[in-house]
Amino acid sequence: MATKHPKGLYVLFFTEMWERFGFYLLSALMIFYLTERMHFAEDRAAGWMGNYLALVYLSPFFGGLLADRYLGYRRAVLLGAGLLSAGYFMLALDSTIALYAAVCLLVLGNGLFKPNISTQVGNLYPQGDPRRDSAFSIFYLGINIGAFLSPFVGEIVRQRYGFPAAFAVAGAGMIISMIIFAGFHHHIAVANIRSSVSAVLDIPLPQEYEDPRDPPEVERKRIIAVLIICGIVMLFWMAFQQNAITLSLWARDNTVRTLTLPSLGGKSSTFEIPPGWFQAVNPIFILILTPLIVWFFGWLRKSNREPSTPVKIGLGMILTAASYLFMVGGSLVGGDKGRVSMWWLIVCYFVITIAELCLSPIGLSLIAKLAPRRMTAMLMGVWFIATSIGNKLAGKLAELVWPSWPHSRFFALLVASSLIAAVLLKTQLRRLRESMPPEGPPEEKPSLAVVEQRETGPAQVATASFGSAG
Repeated sequence: MATKHPKGLYVLFFTEMWERFGFYLLSALMIFYLTERMHFAEDRAAGWMGNYLALVYLSPFFGGLLADRYLGYRRAVLLGAGLLSAGYFMLALDSTIALYAAVCLLVLGNGLFKPNISTQVGNLYPQGDPRRDSAFSIFYLGINIGAFLSPFVGEIVRQRYGFPAAFAVAGAGMIISMIIFAGFHHHIAVANIRSSVSAVLDIPLPQEYEDPRDPPEVERKRIIAVLIICGIVMLFWMAFQQNAITLSLWARDNTVRTLTLPSLGGKSSTFEIPPGWFQAVNPIFILILTPLIVWFFGWLRKSNREPSTPVKIGLGMILTAASYLFMVGGSLVGGDKGRVSMWWLIVCYFVITIAELCLSPIGLSLIAKLAPRRMTAMLMGVWFIATSIGNKLAGKLAELVWPSWPHSRFFALLVASSLIAAVLLKTQLRRLRESMPPEGPPEEKPSLAVVEQRETGPAQVATASFGSAG
């Protein structure tokens, strides 16, 4: 059984890293851009952010369909990258008209880019290959390296040169993403092949792990399982996307951000942390915790104690509730009416990061496991539809109640919704377990193309630089 990851995983890793750099730079600054530069009221800005995030994650459904049926994954990613770059540079023009034009370009570009880059990660591995979960976790590291760098770069550029220059930097990052993807695409040629095209041209794909059950019934159960999981995780995204909305406003308005720094002359100085920098806390924790969590699940796997993918998702929902319970506490001790220590927000990010690692990359892996190959990108798009609805709910919830409710009550609502999702998932565990494909080693002698893609890959990120990936 192959243990190394193919080189194509790292091409996709860096392509996604720079794309996410632009996306999270925009996410870190947009709520401040709308309220400070465009002079939107907080409720209007929250609703606008919810609509933007909803559209950004709705468009991948249609982008996946176009890639499956017409464009192919490579052309879809390249076209999406071009539109994203144009959108960031359009936003740098700094006008109301440019804002709406830029959002249109960003939505279209993300729709083509996002589902098809994720689909190619799954396509690098045959069905039943146990490396898939760790591959998506490694891929998720690329997302969060970009997310970690972008708030620092964005805030520094914004404070020195203004919002337009910061958005232009996001556009430049997108150009780097395109260059990496186009320049090293030969490493992911197999992942780009669509099933319909490969059938006509007789091009070998990664071997599928044989499932002895009735194929139509298996397919029906797996599609139902995808829909159940997507319904559950909508409530996760409703809670998680407060990161770009109410938690950003909390960082600006309800957090003590002043640090006292010692100096060589014996006199201390003060430094005020820009509110956008708190957007980097979540990706910092992801970079720290990902290798630990991947190692932990790998350790459990060796003794046949690793929880199933649905159980991991349920654990993620419970941890999401716990994260906002800390925010309830911070609100009650002073955040409802004034400023409190930044540690309340940091602890919230720490816990919700663990929740995210149990849910988001694992969810992407689950879609890759369950989706029939002819429907992979489309069902990946369904995952993003669920994300879209969750994002819309995040913005609508913030718009309706954040300005009028005490913050403690707002965060308590997120605690309750996350626990409800965990309970609902518990009721569906048997159905989900029955739909899971059997896991096992891929065929001993896959096609030559597959051998070349897999056997020449470097060691796992875990062993190369991040610790064991299991």
